Amino acid sequence: MPKYNPYIQSKLPNVESSIFSVMSGLAFKHNAINLSQGFPNFESSLELKQMVNNAMLNGKNQYAPMQGIFSLRRAISEKMENLYGASYNPETEITITAGATQAIFTAIAAVVNVGDEVIIFKPAYDSYEPTIQLFGGKVVSYQLNPETFKVNWEEVKKLITSKTKMILINTPHNPSGKVFSKEDMQCLERLLRDTNILLLSDEVYEHIIFDNKQHQSAALFPGLAERTFITASFGKTFHNTGWKVGYCLAPKYLMKEFQKVHQFNVFSVNHPMQVGLAKYIKNPETYMELGVFYQKKRDLFLDLMKDSRFKFKPSNGTYFQIMSYKDITDENDVVFAKRLIEEYKIASIPISVFNEDRLDTKVLRFCFAKTDDTLKQAAAILCKI
Repeated sequence: MPKYNPYIQSKLPNVESSIFSVMSGLAFKHNAINLSQGFPNFESSLELKQMVNNAMLNGKNQYAPMQGIFSLRRAISEKMENLYGASYNPETEITITAGATQAIFTAIAAVVNVGDEVIIFKPAYDSYEPTIQLFGGKVVSYQLNPETFKVNWEEVKKLITSKTKMILINTPHNPSGKVFSKEDMQCLERLLRDTNILLLSDEVYEHIIFDNKQHQSAALFPGLAERTFITASFGKTFHNTGWKVGYCLAPKYLMKEFQKVHQFNVFSVNHPMQVGLAKYIKNPETYMELGVFYQKKRDLFLDLMKDSRFKFKPSNGTYFQIMSYKDITDENDVVFAKRLIEEYKIASIPISVFNEDRLDTKVLRFCFAKTDDTLKQAAAILCKI
């Protein structure tokens, strides 16, 4: 067999294996504690699993409607109204997706054309850039301040051209844990006023926010909501990332285009899981207590790490904590992260792979969505480095 097919020209010639696959693979090979990829190592709610199981036993095993079952879309609509005072019609403005990444992919596919420019904020989740490129778009990167991760909106304004089709934001932000403020969102709202620029707001960690901060959803700001795809994740919220169920919210004119792509991509999403989730989220406590739950884990992990040589500022949201290792070594972050796995049996994620031009600031990302025992074991090792 030839090493390449001369009849195929790769649409993503520079895309390599995901850093998450690389680090998790190394963690498995070396039997390391895996604080790299963002998934919990504890079980989701038994009640929720029983609801899904009951749905299977009661025959909900064939295709769900393309948009998702109505009871789940209605429950999401009610949640958005209760939390943000935002009105999303469950008939025309909500679609259940196979995870948030599929929702992001579909939103970009639906509206980005060849030559369109999309502004993203780096460090950025690694699916954004290749998806934009796949549909012929041009990525325009804004590098967040590597110390504070704050946005200078005047600098962002300078990146806007006549070809700008979309801005893509993520709050709470992965990997930094930064949470956009109300002022940030108001600046963005003013920036987009009197333009035709769309917004894609990745809000998968909306319920994982600490220290009494509030999630500033794009849905809260009329000038943003009217032009925004919002993506969210049940997997992140309910500790079951392997279920791959999320959703997208958008005004009717955008959702119509979204569903044109969605129906020919996945068409519909796991039916019994939708039935279980529709029942489960009727109780707001299932997601409203999440910030308190994860703040305890963050605080435990940071307390255990306070005497280490790693330096950090507490994460504001997500279940990730970034830490600087400048006092330990001058090694490139990818090299050091691999050495941590091989020599110390701890897996993390190097941040440079998400930065513009792979800017290396000697920072690693650790996932604290783990059992307390796992965090204690990991911190004991890290404190010896």
